[in-house]
Amino acid sequence: MNGPEKEYLKELFERFVGTEQADEAVEDILRGEQILRDNPAPEPGKELIDSIKSQVTWSLLRRREHIRRMRYEAVAAVAAAVILLVTIWTGLFERDGGKSKRMYASMVPRAIWDSDDIASDDPHIASLTAEVEQIENELLTLQEGETGGNGERAVSELEMELAVINSDLLL
Repeated sequence: MNGPEKEYLKELFERFVGTEQADEAVEDILRGEQILRDNPAPEPGKELIDSIKSQVTWSLLRRREHIRRMRYEAVAAVAAAVILLVTIWTGLFERDGGKSKRMYASMVPRAIWDSDDIASDDPHIASLTAEVEQIENELLTLQEGETGGNGERAVSELEMELAVINSDLLL
């Protein structure tokens, strides 16, 4: 370390500690630099350097191959998506003299959509609704104690039957 650098370092230390301590700190740093210059780090052997270089080379080759494979997969995915879209597009439209015709389908009959009471218009829903109402009435009767005998067992059986019908409604 030359003169101006040594003086700059001393001024810097003096900002934090006293003049005497700054001189000691600068001398410690100079001695540390001298020790490092006198004892250089050992250099790695040629075999180690060659081994590291070959590992880096193989790693780069594998990475390039992986990137290339990913690009091919992306191109294949885009091509498959285009083919799928074209297939769907041509399947949705019929060609009739150069004009395309759209086809519509409905899962629910139009009469049910136009109705104000869907439950009574659909026979399946109407029968399930009637069964649910019947079971509810029987449960109320059993809970009020109007029937004799084993009412608790009947209530649990009716509750199970109600659960089965409710699951049928959800399906």
